[in-house]
Amino acid sequence: MENFALPARKHQNWFLKLAFLFLLLGTLWTPVSTAKASASQDQASDTSAPESTISSKEAKELFRSVDEILEFASHDTGLPIKHEVKRRLTKRDEVQSYIKKSMKEDKDAKRLERSSEVLKKFGLLPRNFDLPNFLVVMLREQVAGYYDVKTKTVNLLNWVDVEQQKPVLAHELTHALQDQSFGIEKWMRGSAEDSDKDKKKIDPTPADIETDEETSARQAVIEGQAMVVLLDYSLAPTGKTLLNSPEVVEALKQGMLVGTADTPAFRDAPIFLKEELTFPYRYGLDFTATLLQAGGKDLAYAGAFKDPPKTTREIMEPKTYLTHEKLEPMKMIDMQNDFKGYDAFDIGAMGEFDVDVLVEQYAGREEAD
Repeated sequence: MENFALPARKHQNWFLKLAFLFLLLGTLWTPVSTAKASASQDQASDTSAPESTISSKEAKELFRSVDEILEFASHDTGLPIKHEVKRRLTKRDEVQSYIKKSMKEDKDAKRLERSSEVLKKFGLLPRNFDLPNFLVVMLREQVAGYYDVKTKTVNLLNWVDVEQQKPVLAHELTHALQDQSFGIEKWMRGSAEDSDKDKKKIDPTPADIETDEETSARQAVIEGQAMVVLLDYSLAPTGKTLLNSPEVVEALKQGMLVGTADTPAFRDAPIFLKEELTFPYRYGLDFTATLLQAGGKDLAYAGAFKDPPKTTREIMEPKTYLTHEKLEPMKMIDMQNDFKGYDAFDIGAMGEFDVDVLVEQYAGREEAD
């Protein structure tokens, strides 16, 4: 289902870039249910109460755990530790500033308004929906720690309980290992790297159709691998792993789309945004798990980076990736002649994931399945 005009994910790449730096805290399963964590959440929900922060002793413990968890992630993935990962304790207002700065500086942010209009035309967003503001609010409420690919630093949060942050560290330190071996920023550009050399390019071109799905597929590889490590780390005390705990995986994936009372922005978000923002985590998790079963760590981790999937179909149906399925592209109408009286507004590709979301929007989840 390639080569059909739909709001291009590539043109909203800046918020996807943020999405892989941030983890959906409110919707992730973790084994933490301490009284301290509950008290912290109660206090966070009361905007009049001063926000609690971890002590200097707890901060030192968190810093020490980085190396231990990095070793776990390296063993779990087979990706080598090439150098120490820098670490930094971050305040909530610093995180918000980082989000806003990333949105303002990224060239793809200039495409947001146009893409937002296309989404509204398809009925995927309400007509009065403020997408930029929603993303700032949502990312701020969901942040659970992040790895900054530019500074090569894992950022820890001074307002989140130490035990809650450790599974998140397993996720983010997997990104650090991916970055050390393959360079995440460059790898994410994929076959679009040559066409993106002009950093001032803002308007999408027909060539972007060829790489629109590729961005989402690569995003799912990055996040899927990190989700597997997060689960393996969380399950390690029980002697289990993701591969022998399917019930945990299903509970986690279901929870990702729901949200909680502590995550009102995400909980109340339109279907499209919930599906879009969780796609790389949910489907990437299954993709990595399938590759683990088919060929072990080498195929699931380094192998997926060396021979990356190109479409959301390969992510959603991993067997098509494993069998190297080839599909002929749809024959397009002659846009230049048939619409010569029109100016191009936006351009992109429609893949299996887009079809899935459109059917869910208008006919429900059961019909989409």
